[in-house]
Formats: sequence, C-alpha cells, structure tokens
Amino acid sequence: MRAMRSIVILISGRGSNMEAIVRAAGAEQWPAVIRAVISSRADAEGLAYAQANGIATRVIANKQFPDREQFDAALQAAIDDFAPDLVVLAGFMRILTAGFVEHYAGRMLNIHPSLLPAFPGLAPHRQALAAGVKLHGATVHFVTADLDHGPIVAQEAVPVLADDSELQLAQRVLQQEHIIYPRAVRWFVEGRLRLEGNRVRLRADALAD
Repeated sequence: MRAMRSIVILISGRGSNMEAIVRAAGAEQWPAVIRAVISSRADAEGLAYAQANGIATRVIANKQFPDREQFDAALQAAIDDFAPDLVVLAGFMRILTAGFVEHYAGRMLNIHPSLLPAFPGLAPHRQALAAGVKLHGATVHFVTADLDHGPIVAQEAVPVLADDSELQLAQRVLQQEHIIYPRAVRWFVEGRLRLEGNRVRLRADALAD
C-alpha cells in the first residue's frame, strides 16, 4: 500500500488552481492529503474555500515583515509545521529567497501562465500578445531560485486568436491550468516524477492519464 503524501498549498488571492487541486484530489482519490492552505494575504478569497472543505488555513502576511528574508523564515516555519512532502504555489504572488527555495528543492511546484521559457515574470499574456505569437499556454515546473524557471513537468498550449484581448487569452489559459496542475501534482504524489538535472522524467504509465 502506497504511503499517503502530504501537501501544503500557498495562495495570495482567489486560489482557483488550489480549488482545482482540492477537487481532483478528492474525486480521483489521490494517495495524499492537503494539510494546509497558507496565504500571504488575510483577505485572500481562497481561504474561505479551504476552510469550507475542512482544510487548515494560516495567514503569513508579507506586509507584517520588514524584508523578504524575515517573511520567508516565518512562512517556512508555518509550512514545516505540517511536514509536507510537496509545497504547491497556486497564485502565490511573492518572490521567494534562494534559501527558502533551496529548503524545498525538488518538492515545490509552481504554475506559470506561459509556455516557459517564453514570457516569464509579470503580464505574460500581454507579453504574448505584443510578441504576436500564435501559441500561448501554461507550464508546471519545479521551483528554483531563478524566477519562473526550473525543470518543466507539464505544458499545455492554446491558440492565440486574432481578436484576443488580454483577458480572453488569460481565461483560455486558465482553463488549461486547471487541468494540467492537478495532473502534475498527482504525478508527484504517486511517485511518477523523477528529476534528472534540469529534466523531469515521467514514468510511461503516467502518459495515459
């Protein structure tokens, strides 16, 4: 019998990717339990969803700390109280220090709304429209100290239409985020992912899911 894995999810706002992961974990009966949802903002809408689903919540408000190092230290202590196997960034709008990232090396995932390495950082949909690309999308990756970089777990592309607004493109990408992020997290908790340098290897039986 496979051991249960524990997950902590970090949010800063609505937490729609967190919701997608919570729903998928229950519906697909993952060998995992979501121990906590931690927010950098007390008014994050996603906290109410987590609480309604019986998930512990905490707020570590970045505005209460004078610098990133002290914020990250408090955040790390809160996360480690739950001893997670995996930390999931789901719309967590903070740049993390190298020491924090190293502490969770190989067990922290993020999703970025672009086909990395294209369009990292802020406003990726605006960047994509300005560049005139025909395909845009989302990327799930392991977190490294380099912002929006790290070994890629999964990607999904969407077409960029001639009359797309930034909002229309963002909504189309978000639909795919809600599919590939839960899938990638499930692969992790089921032990299907293997890091080899900057590459992620996926067991062949994962490809059919």
